Amino acid sequence: MSGKANPYDNAKIESFFRTLKVEEVYMFEYETYREVVSRIPYFIEEVYNRKRLHSSLGYMPPEEFENINNEKMKESESHQLVLTS
Repeated sequence: MSGKANPYDNAKIESFFRTLKVEEVYMFEYETYREVVSRIPYFIEEVYNRKRLHSSLGYMPPEEFENINNEKMKESESHQLVLTS
């Protein structure tokens, strides 16, 4: 929770919920609760994390950004091991 009169801690989650509503909830006419339960996780995992470009990540999907950073960390660790050996 953010401190009193400091709403900026919630900005990222508010942005996510706006995206979820605009790009999924308002675009799909759910007929049953079961559809909601199946569509929301699909949107988050398949669309938001794997396909949707995020400006804060250099216009890459989060999964791609994470994979690139993991590779860089592995390379950095291997270089450090070589230097310390």
